[in-house]
Amino acid sequence: MNIQPLADRVLVLPAAAEEKIGGIIIPDTAKEKPLRGKIVATGKGTKDEEMILKEGDEVLYGKYSGTELELDGEKYLMMRQSDVLAIIK
Repeated sequence: MNIQPLADRVLVLPAAAEEKIGGIIIPDTAKEKPLRGKIVATGKGTKDEEMILKEGDEVLYGKYSGTELELDGEKYLMMRQSDVLAIIK
């Protein structure tokens, strides 16, 4: 990938939305935006805020966090490190 986020920004690959719950198949129009994803690139941080996230981290983020980008047919979110709520271990 040829994208390098700047400062305290991270590039997140959102997890796939749920296809079905129990035996019910969810149509595309009713699927909720996933709230978890994987960090694929990070900036270097700022002088005031050190970058604590790293590539490969599984994270949770807010429902309205980030800016949607499409690269090579794949959808990503670019957001600030402070928009990430937690790291999944």
